[in-house]
Amino acid sequence: MQDKTHPHTFVTAIDLSLAKQLQSDLLEQGFELSTPPYTLFSAKKKGVSCTLYQSGKLTVQGKDKGPFIEFYLEPHFLKTCAYTYPEQVVTPHENLLARIGVDESGKGDFFGPLCIAGVFAQGPDIPRLKSLGVRDSKMIADKEVLKISSKIRESFLYHIVRINPLKYNELYGKFLNLNRLLGWGHATTIENLVEVTQCKEVVIDQFAAEHVVITALNRKKLLINLTQRHRAEEDIIVAAASILARAAFLEGLEKLRQEFNLPFPKGASFKTIEVGKQFVKQYGKEALEKVCKLHFKTLDSILN
Repeated sequence: MQDKTHPHTFVTAIDLSLAKQLQSDLLEQGFELSTPPYTLFSAKKKGVSCTLYQSGKLTVQGKDKGPFIEFYLEPHFLKTCAYTYPEQVVTPHENLLARIGVDESGKGDFFGPLCIAGVFAQGPDIPRLKSLGVRDSKMIADKEVLKISSKIRESFLYHIVRINPLKYNELYGKFLNLNRLLGWGHATTIENLVEVTQCKEVVIDQFAAEHVVITALNRKKLLINLTQRHRAEEDIIVAAASILARAAFLEGLEKLRQEFNLPFPKGASFKTIEVGKQFVKQYGKEALEKVCKLHFKTLDSILN
């Protein structure tokens, strides 16, 4: 049955002055390009195809179109989240209930750390987050994420769990499941902020079945009022946490770039495989555990 909220074909329009940038990005992401009649180009790769017409109309199809639109097209070109959040109901900024917001970054990125961040805010401090430019980090350019993150850290209580690749691979070997590892990271972040603030109201972006985080909290004997929601970044405190987590991920990626003198890309694209092969050539496959998440299928493409 077709999803009426997200139809089979996504149709939008873009400024034609951006066409060359879009074409270049798609090539970098491993798309194959052609030029059917009345189009500037058509691009295809496994799971996604898109066509930019001479009129500026852009169509996107395929079973993997959702992540492509959410994580690339909306933040970089459309500057809107109308597809991702078609019925978005934003938590009012005037909600001044003291609470902790938690979110993560890096779980879908082959290179770099996994980062979980929590932010505490209460009363009149909550609207201040909006004045700092806080919103869902997926809608903010990397440079701005780093700037806003610095402002949040200056003014709010926070905690960040940054699991660098070497430690990540060790922990994954123990948990043998990404969601359980994430649950541990969320519970650890919450534990630290509850200890400092005594706040028992916590909102997180739900990433798995509800029992995953609840089980991790029970192991730490933490009694809190936990709200797990999809699209929890609609809550401005969770959005602030998403910015801290994203900034921590970007900082971790930059540290790896400086250490190994390679431009480690975000995500798990064709470019990721290219850089991975170059890394193996320079440092050997045994060193991969220092820079990447070894359980990703991307590893097979690098080593084969």
